[in-house]
Amino acid sequence: MLKRSRRRQLKRKSIKIVKITILIIALLVTIGLFFPTWTPRIAGDNSISSLEQIEINGSKHEVMIRGVDRRNPVVIFVHGGPGCSEIPYVRKYQDLLEKNFTIVHYDQRGSGKSYHFYEDYSNLSTDLLVDDLLALTDYIEKELGQEKVLLIGHSFGTYIGMKAAAKGPDKFVAYMGIGQVADQVKSELDGLNYSIEQAKLAGNLKDVERLEQLRGPIEQGDQLTPRDMIRKYGGAARLIDDNKDYYTGFLFNREYNLLDIIRYLKGVSLSQEILLDEESKNNITTIVDRLEVPVYFVMGQFDYMTSVNAAREYFDVLEAPNKEFVIFEKSAHYPQFEEEELFAEWLNKTWSQLVF
Repeated sequence: MLKRSRRRQLKRKSIKIVKITILIIALLVTIGLFFPTWTPRIAGDNSISSLEQIEINGSKHEVMIRGVDRRNPVVIFVHGGPGCSEIPYVRKYQDLLEKNFTIVHYDQRGSGKSYHFYEDYSNLSTDLLVDDLLALTDYIEKELGQEKVLLIGHSFGTYIGMKAAAKGPDKFVAYMGIGQVADQVKSELDGLNYSIEQAKLAGNLKDVERLEQLRGPIEQGDQLTPRDMIRKYGGAARLIDDNKDYYTGFLFNREYNLLDIIRYLKGVSLSQEILLDEESKNNITTIVDRLEVPVYFVMGQFDYMTSVNAAREYFDVLEAPNKEFVIFEKSAHYPQFEEEELFAEWLNKTWSQLVF
């Protein structure tokens, strides 16, 4: 009898522990889902550090603005992906930029914290994202009392940025494309050939076989070179771990909570399905062949996400009042992060030389 009683007590205790554990987990998940988000304050009387939802062009967008002096020149960054907001982790790499510029990041419509579960995204297109960007620029210029801003696109964000600079050149001092997109098929074939070459050098014949089987679809514009292969062989990042930046940003930075991570994942799925198909059918090199503002293509030497050769070919035929092709020799697809000090130095120098 004593043994049975003891077993019942242990069973009740175990059930109690399980219930308490489930309750704690549920509580932590609830807190994670709805925990308030913010961006840390920057010291200074004229500093700005804001993270808020702003109504832009009929949809709420998450906008982060940071800088030690709001009177400094304004830079708007257009993230890539599509759908890959940089707000979760970008503070890690922009402290130097914040000293001399007011930096604006925003989650594009349907991306990250700008993804809203019950919003209709059936009309999502690059033209709509361009109109959003131009409306955001108007808001920022008014909010910060600036007449013009510097526009910087990254990766797929350069597709949006190029079209925006062409449509609203009066709003921008200059356009800079980091990891500039160009002819997609040429770029993807460069990435494919690079990955195959590196796989052969590493003796990874299974990777070579896998990649060679994709050559036909890539040549037809129906397939991208697998990003895991490009990343594996150093064509995405050389000096940083870009995936780890996202994981640590999601977990430890203040700008995103658990609900926002869910939004992010939903947004990536939505945006990439629609926008990558649009890009493949509408070559940016045939859409924008001239800009009325100074143009800078900024590439990492080892970039095979958006290849240097394809970007150079586009640059050579693009008409602009002033243009410069810039190579960062130690980086791949993220020179602004991989060589952050050199990039900040270059941006400061380039800004000082701009005449407007």
